[in-house]
Amino acid sequence: MKDIADIRTDYQLAALDESTVGDDPILFFTRWFIECQKADVDEVNAMTLATVDSENRADARIVLLKGLEEGQFIFFTNYNSAKGKDIANNPNVCLVFFWKELERQVRIHGTATRIPAKDSDEYFHSRPEASQVGAWASPQSQTIPDRDILQRNYNRYEQEYAGKKVPRPEHWGGYAVKPASIEFWQGRSSRMHDRILFTTDKNGQWTKSRLAP
Repeated sequence: MKDIADIRTDYQLAALDESTVGDDPILFFTRWFIECQKADVDEVNAMTLATVDSENRADARIVLLKGLEEGQFIFFTNYNSAKGKDIANNPNVCLVFFWKELERQVRIHGTATRIPAKDSDEYFHSRPEASQVGAWASPQSQTIPDRDILQRNYNRYEQEYAGKKVPRPEHWGGYAVKPASIEFWQGRSSRMHDRILFTTDKNGQWTKSRLAP
């Protein structure tokens, strides 16, 4: 095993300045996202979602961005999962994208709220049918005796909805994260990275500043 302390990368692909970023962080995020798609970044929509539980312990996991609508970041999950319970207790969350192929990172702090049921229905029925059945079969984040119970649940719901439209479970749906701050990070050589931070006031106006790396 290589010495962990010796693992490092000297980032040299690009730079980031205030004029390049512009004045609208949502527009710039969209620009970066499109550039990542064109660069064939692997799992470009994968993002870390960090929450805080009822005992004020931080928790984090990877989820998938499924929309960027009206300046809000959309993802879907089981409302009864650990992250769903965390959000119900404390809606303050953090999202992190890391696109290593372009040496970029984006951090987003904001509040998460459930999206309208009709929007969750629309996305749910756009998913593969197997994934729809899976949403019924898995009691996400709950302790289970073995994997077999998942297969039995899946088989049960697969038979129940065979030849029918699979309804969206009430415990499954989407969240919209409204950002309060968005930070763009571009890796630079010698750890002299570029960091541009946008923060918003109560009127929704964005303020831009540079942070030391």
